[in-house]
Amino acid sequence: MSALAVSAADDEKLRGLRRMKLVAVGALVAAAIIYVIAFVLERDGVGWAGYVRAAAEAGMVGALTDWFAVTALFKRPLGLPIPHTAIIPTRKNAIGRNLGDFVETNFLSAEVVRGKLETVEIARRIGEWMRQPEHAERVTDEASRAATGVLRALGDDDVRELIEDLARRHLLDPEWGPPIGEWVQRIIEAQAHHGAVDLAVDNIVVWLTNNKAVFDGLVSRRLPSWVPSLAHRLVDDTVYREALAFGRAVQAEPGHPARGALDAYLTRLADSLQHDPAMIGRLEAAKLGVFDSPRVRELAARAWDATKQALIDALETPGSTLRRRVTDAVLDFGGRLADDTRLQRTVDTWVTDAAVHLVSRYRHDIAGVITETVERWDPAETTEKIELMVGADLQFIRLNGTVVGALAGLAIFSVAHALLGA
Repeated sequence: MSALAVSAADDEKLRGLRRMKLVAVGALVAAAIIYVIAFVLERDGVGWAGYVRAAAEAGMVGALTDWFAVTALFKRPLGLPIPHTAIIPTRKNAIGRNLGDFVETNFLSAEVVRGKLETVEIARRIGEWMRQPEHAERVTDEASRAATGVLRALGDDDVRELIEDLARRHLLDPEWGPPIGEWVQRIIEAQAHHGAVDLAVDNIVVWLTNNKAVFDGLVSRRLPSWVPSLAHRLVDDTVYREALAFGRAVQAEPGHPARGALDAYLTRLADSLQHDPAMIGRLEAAKLGVFDSPRVRELAARAWDATKQALIDALETPGSTLRRRVTDAVLDFGGRLADDTRLQRTVDTWVTDAAVHLVSRYRHDIAGVITETVERWDPAETTEKIELMVGADLQFIRLNGTVVGALAGLAIFSVAHALLGA
């Protein structure tokens, strides 16, 4: 029984079984002793001894009959090859199949599962449980452990290859020109670029205002050496003032020609990116030059390593922002699930339909687990285990058979004696 005896209560069950066997045997022995005494007394003429003898005799018959019936379940009585005995060890596989069929028919039917789940209020109970802070923390902790385990189990090389493949398939292989050109065209049509132009012009004007010294010698150093230094300074100051004035003019005038020239350039660029094969080819060549295979592989490796380590650190740190947000999300969802009856009905319906679908599709496979498990059990160990589980109760049948047999024998003898006389 070692392969199946896994419960610490088995020793107590074994002691109870032995105790009840002794009680049942004791009742049989007591009935036999009473029978012998009553038989002797009846032969000596004691009138009431016949009633006692009849009761004891019927009690022995009942005890022996029930002993045979109980024993026949688990083994062959007295080792004799009597038909239809040792039922459990000889019909173990059939019992397993019947048990699987019984469970499949009576417990795994769609009607039973749906009827039970519709009365359970699964969504409300889950919501009430999840809205408790300690339970939300527990969900977060368990989810973090599971996610960390998955991240650590993932093969880094495989993930890097996947990232590289996705980047190449969805980012590098498609042409960039047409979509970029279409995007630029939409920006121009919506005049969404004006804000960016204003920001750029404002920053240029601010920079020019604060960096006059940069223009010192910018142009004058290219003048001939014989030009007076005063002229050098005049040229530099003029260039600076013109540049600053130009910037302020563009800044102040929404219709400045420079803005129109920029719009025209962007319009031509958008059209070329969409329809000019030469422009599209140059962009593709530049793209491939920047994102060649080694660089893509290196970027994929760095992206995965950094992402993985960041996620693991966030998941393993109890007070991390990620875990706090997950906990808040669990609390929020639990509160909604506990209070929102419409959401409860939706979740209950989804869970019920999913369970019914799984049961309807896999009920035979689920029941087959019972059949296959029983078939793998050793017959002798299975018999001992089942006897250990129910044998003590079955011994009551033997005890009851002794008592009921005695009462029945006494009643039959009494009726016969009253009707037929002594």
